[in-house]
Amino acid sequence: MADGTESQSRKLLRRLQAALAEAGAGQERLDRITSIIAESMGTEVCSIYLLRDSGTLELCATEGLSSEAVHVTRLRVGEGLVGRVAKRLRPINAADAPSEPGFRYMAETGEERYTSFLGVPIQRLGENLGVLVVQSQEERRYSEDEVYALEVVAMVLAEMTELGAFVGEGEAMAARHQRSVVLNGGIGQEGAAEGHVFLHEPRVVVTNPIAEDPEAELERLNDAVDQLRTSVDEMLSNAPKGDKEQYDVLQAYKMFANSRGWMRRMEADIRNGLSAEAAVEKEQSAARARMETVPDAYLRERLHDLDDLSNKMLRLLTGQGRDTGAELPDNPVLVARNIGPGELLEYGRSLRGVVLEEGSVASHAAIVARALAIPLIVNASRITTEALNGDLILVDGDQGVVHLRPEETVTKAFRDKMAMRAAAQERYSSIRDKPAETLDGTVIGLHMNAGLMADLPSLPSSGAEGVGLFRTELQFLTRSTVPRRGSLAALYSRVMDAAGGKRVAFRTLDIGSDKVLPYMKPQDEPNPALGWRAIRVGLDRPGMMRMQLQAMIRAAAGRPLTVMFPFIAQLEEFTKARNHLLRELDREKALGHVLPESVEIGAMLETPSLAFAPRQFFELADFISIGGNDLKQFFFAADRENERVRRRYDTLNVSFLTFIEQIVARCAETDTPLSFCGEDAGRPIEALCFAAMGLRTLSMRPASIGPVKSLLRRVDLREVRSVIHEARENGAQSVREPVMDWLRQQG
Repeated sequence: MADGTESQSRKLLRRLQAALAEAGAGQERLDRITSIIAESMGTEVCSIYLLRDSGTLELCATEGLSSEAVHVTRLRVGEGLVGRVAKRLRPINAADAPSEPGFRYMAETGEERYTSFLGVPIQRLGENLGVLVVQSQEERRYSEDEVYALEVVAMVLAEMTELGAFVGEGEAMAARHQRSVVLNGGIGQEGAAEGHVFLHEPRVVVTNPIAEDPEAELERLNDAVDQLRTSVDEMLSNAPKGDKEQYDVLQAYKMFANSRGWMRRMEADIRNGLSAEAAVEKEQSAARARMETVPDAYLRERLHDLDDLSNKMLRLLTGQGRDTGAELPDNPVLVARNIGPGELLEYGRSLRGVVLEEGSVASHAAIVARALAIPLIVNASRITTEALNGDLILVDGDQGVVHLRPEETVTKAFRDKMAMRAAAQERYSSIRDKPAETLDGTVIGLHMNAGLMADLPSLPSSGAEGVGLFRTELQFLTRSTVPRRGSLAALYSRVMDAAGGKRVAFRTLDIGSDKVLPYMKPQDEPNPALGWRAIRVGLDRPGMMRMQLQAMIRAAAGRPLTVMFPFIAQLEEFTKARNHLLRELDREKALGHVLPESVEIGAMLETPSLAFAPRQFFELADFISIGGNDLKQFFFAADRENERVRRRYDTLNVSFLTFIEQIVARCAETDTPLSFCGEDAGRPIEALCFAAMGLRTLSMRPASIGPVKSLLRRVDLREVRSVIHEARENGAQSVREPVMDWLRQQG
């Protein structure tokens, strides 16, 4: 870009900065801005469209179009050229706009006189805020320099919008970070919590997007890049030897940190009037936008690398570190784009809840949240840009809803719900030491799931009869290297000590699919849930399984030991895994170590194929535990990560209950103990129906034991079976409504 154009661009940005600094209502500032841009760009029209909600754009200011259309003209995202810019987050440059595909004429604006059109998105770090448009009467294709200049202006407008500079009239212009916001997400862990926002990694706020001295800004940029490169080189030199995955990531960092293209683009932004940090953020926004459209997983990861580097650069330039000095507020609810399991564990039980902008219902963070028994919502879009430290927040993990800065009526209703839940927990404590015995005399064993030492104090207080599932992968997921056998043996021993003689079923390492160890090479599989995971990894990498089995045997030290193998799909896999454990027992005996008093060897039935295994499997297994989460997704062929399909299939579907009944019958033939383990076991209505189908042991999170026991003690299973049988005979797809109706009749 020529020197004259550069100075003109800087002049425009300075004029905008001065206009924004002047006194006046938000609408006055918006009108002033459109006038300045139109004059500087040599166009008859400049218009600003801002998002009224996630799907609707509103004309909020214009120079050249009818003033009567302001705050009246609206269009959907994707509608017309303006809507297409907002949807694609890319500019549209049309010399003859009416001939463009998707053109929509809005009569009330008086735009019929204008032929050319240039629209650019107003966005910040991938978040769509609106569209900035210029139009002219003449047929005119705007030059690359003009498109670039308008993008720079739009970036500055995005920053000003973020800082609350555009506080205007009407609901559409309500001040950001002051209005109530309701966000929906996926349920990572059930429960409800009220608290105050604590941002795990507060986003950097660029307070000076426009710079007066380009040379000084270029020097600041170069200093920050030098620091960044030094930091990456130090990380590379300190990387563990032989850790190829970490080395590859750091090499990608180094490549980006030394990229001349990246530097050239930022330098050009600075010469056009942006500050160093604004230039970095402009590049970061472009990377975020590209991430949304790149289908290749490897390329998306590389763009994430660039995103991370940009964050580091912004923190160097602004001095806004990860640790802002903000203290944890009362009843903290952690808000983050994403978070690793180790970082979440560092916060521990101090948190009341967690809300993530990314993540999945089966992510590492979800596993830890379940272990900590704190509500978790994932995929809550825009939460990190909407929330500020200290904001009041309500987390409804049962419905997957977040209320940020809620209205008083919403808060009152939420508190009433939590009070009812607390009162119910008080009632449950009165039956804590009583059996889950139904009115017809059937006793159901209720056990708890666990994965951390911190879970074990819940064992006596919950009324659980034992630990039906202890997830051993958390100790592997939260470390950067493979844990040592001695440390695992010490942990498992402490778990058994804390259980106080009650049965603990240790599940061997269940990794793969969504659970990838930091120190194992990720497998590029088209469908990881059906790929190399759990027992398949253990049998193919026997060294790790052998080490873990040795740790369990040594931890038992003369006490009963219960081991179950995950994701068994056929008899041969169970036979091989079982033989591994028997060989380790023989080896420990030969070494003179104390053996367990007794050993139970079981399997998790998580694939439909295992339900049809030969009779020999049921005779060989000391016990079987149905892994409900995986079994249900494979039974219905519905990925539990996919919100569009997983909610279509009810656990109380008659087909699934009939399948459970068939598994119960097969185990009964060989007197093989059978349990159901998973989220559904902790839902009272589901638990009741499982018991009616013949299951006599259920394993769930500790907080669910009271509600499940309370319902079981008030019903006659023979009557429930009759209701289910009648619903099946009548062709019902699900027994949920018939059972609920029957329960209502029982009062």
